[in-house]
Order: sequence, then C-alpha cells, then structure tokens
Amino acid sequence: MKYVKLFSFILVLLLAAGCSNSANETEHKIFVSAAASLSGPLNEIVDEFQKKYPDTVVTLHFGASGKLAQQIQQGAPVDVFLSADERRMDILAEQNMILADTRTIFTKNKLVLITNKNSDVSVESLEALSSTNLTQITVGNPESVPAGTYAKQALQNVGVWNELKGNFVFAKDARQVLTYVESGNTNLGFVYVSDLKRSDLVRGILEVDADLYEPIVYPAAVISTSENTEQAKTFISFLKSDQAQSILSNAGFGS
Repeated sequence: MKYVKLFSFILVLLLAAGCSNSANETEHKIFVSAAASLSGPLNEIVDEFQKKYPDTVVTLHFGASGKLAQQIQQGAPVDVFLSADERRMDILAEQNMILADTRTIFTKNKLVLITNKNSDVSVESLEALSSTNLTQITVGNPESVPAGTYAKQALQNVGVWNELKGNFVFAKDARQVLTYVESGNTNLGFVYVSDLKRSDLVRGILEVDADLYEPIVYPAAVISTSENTEQAKTFISFLKSDQAQSILSNAGFGS
C-alpha cells in the first residue's frame, strides 16, 4: 500500500512538472514538501518568491512531517523539506538524505488547546482535563504529526496522557485537528497558535506552557538527491528574508 501511495505522489509531481511547448528552456522547477501547518503562509511566500525569481517554479506538497519524511526515504523526487520538528529532519540527516550545510531553522510556533467558537467549554489547566466530562479530544497522531508529539509530551509531563487515552481522536495532520473542532465533531483539540489565524470557527482556551514540550521549530533543508540544488538553496534563503518572515509573523508564526 505504501508503494501505491508513493507512486500516486510521484505521479502528481510528474504531472506538475510536465513541460509545455511555451516553457522557457531556462526554467527550473523545485518540489517542496512542507508541514501542513505551513500551508497558509507558504503559498503566499511562494507567490513572492516567484516574483523575484520568475525562472524558478515551485510546486508545494503538504502533509504531516512524518509522512513526508517517509516519502522522501522511499524516493519521492523532492528538492526541499520543511518539517514542523527537528526529529523528522534528524531521521533524514542520519541517512545522509539532506545536505547538512543547508539545514536551518526558519520559524517557530507554540501549542494551544482550542474548542469550537460556539462552545462554552473552559479549561484552566492540562491537569484539569482528566476531571472534565469532555469525551473527545483531537490530537495529531504522535507517530507522524509533530503537533501531536508536542501535545503528548505536554500531557505526559503533567501526568494525564495515560488517563486520557480513551478520549483521544487521532488526526492525520494539524489541519485535520482544526477541521474536527471547527465542525464540532470533537470538543477540544491541540493545534499551533498559528492555526488560530486560519479559522474563525474556533477559539483558543489554553496556551500550553512551553516548558512542557520541546521547542517547536521548523527546520528546512535541501534533499541530497535534488537536481536543482542552487534553486533549492535560494528558496531556503528566501524563507529567512524579511519579506518571508513578515508573512510568517502575520500568520502567527515566530517567537
């Protein structure tokens, strides 16, 4: 099954890379696999990047960082990987699948507990979750979704993870967590502070103490098999430019 998914992913990239008769012969294409939580600002950043570098076309593919890392391990033709944590990037680095000198952190985030905007639910602490009557809490799958990993760390550190196990609804990425809470299908969800900027249908009820989980940082790196290394490096440099950082800040990212 994983090979079928990989084939589908590669097919999408190949179709996106199809050459038209009018294509500029000097045009370069780079494929960027990025954490789902970046989808809002990254689309805007790419628009600005291509205004400055019109000869480089960027194709974005979003998903859970763990799944994206697996696709790269399986040979997906990716030029740049933008992860929502260091762990998934470390895995690729250990296998020499990234160019070490291109690895850099380009933004940060924080974890927040949310509920539907029409809900009157209030939670004063993570410890209080174990004594509420709420039966459904959406969490990104900790095995593949960094937001879920951070949430698990926080809940373990206050001693309620095991107690709440039966209440969790696991999601495939941070965006799905948001969708579940927006729709009212679940009572609560753990997302990034930046996700609050993406939806008017939810509200934050508790910003999780940052001391309870590893720092949420977003590393970028060029994949070692990239055939467009210079363009990929240029894209990563642009991510750290004032222009791109302003877009990220407006979307709720950063310190």
